[in-house]
Amino acid sequence: MANTIVYSAQAPAPIGPYSQAIQAGNTIYVSGQIALDADTGQLVGDGDVAQETHQVMRNLQAVLEAAGYTLRDVVKCTIFVKDLGNFGLINEIYGNYFFADYAPARETVEVSRLPKDVQVEISCIAVK
Repeated sequence: MANTIVYSAQAPAPIGPYSQAIQAGNTIYVSGQIALDADTGQLVGDGDVAQETHQVMRNLQAVLEAAGYTLRDVVKCTIFVKDLGNFGLINEIYGNYFFADYAPARETVEVSRLPKDVQVEISCIAVK
C-alpha cells in the first residue's frame, strides 16, 4: 500500500520537513495545525486563544477536505495547549466542530512552548 501526501492550498503550507497530511489506505494522519492563515502565512488572533482555535479547526477541515474527508471521519485528536487554564474555552470552540454524536477520542496536553509561540495546536487521524 502506497502512502499519499495530502496538500491543501486552503491550509498553511508546512513550515518544516513534514506534510500537511499522509493518507495510508483509508486512514489520513493530519499534522498538527496552528493558527496560520493560508493566504498570508501570518498568525491569526494575536495571542487570542479563541481566534487561534477557530483558525486551527478551519485548517484541519481544509486538509481533511483536500483528501475527501470531513470532521465526521475523525477518530482521534491530540490537542497541545500552552496553558491548560484555557482548556474550557478551547473545549467549547472544539465542541462547535465536533458534535456529541461523532466526537472523536482525544487527549489534551499542556506543553511549555509551541511553534511560533501559539496558544494551541491540534492534530488528528481520520478513517473512512
